[in-house]
Amino acid sequence: MPESRRRVQEAMRDWGEPGDRIEAAALVVTELVANAVQHTNSRRIRCRLLRSHSGVRICVWNRGRARIPSPSPPGDLAMAPCGESPDPETLLEDGRGLLLVDALAARWGTSTGVAGRLVWADI
Repeated sequence: MPESRRRVQEAMRDWGEPGDRIEAAALVVTELVANAVQHTNSRRIRCRLLRSHSGVRICVWNRGRARIPSPSPPGDLAMAPCGESPDPETLLEDGRGLLLVDALAARWGTSTGVAGRLVWADI
């Protein structure tokens, strides 16, 4: 996880992103990678950072399909508008990092398919 965090910070500094956005992204990637490590037995976890005119998207993919509380109802495109938080009652004690993700990200979501699970967050 320190490697993901360092690489995100490095890339965003190179792009000239503001310091507060860099630190928010570093915290978010740490949480998303930690969840992927904890909730899958896959040895392969990928992290990707995408830059657009409106910000940065962090994507973490793993081959596992463990249930992660989604910010939106099933069947949606798994996008949560700002301010919509996962229900704390549904989060396990070790899943509260998603509350941090929800607080720092403009929106975040999940997608599960045959190949695994993708969790993304827009900063």
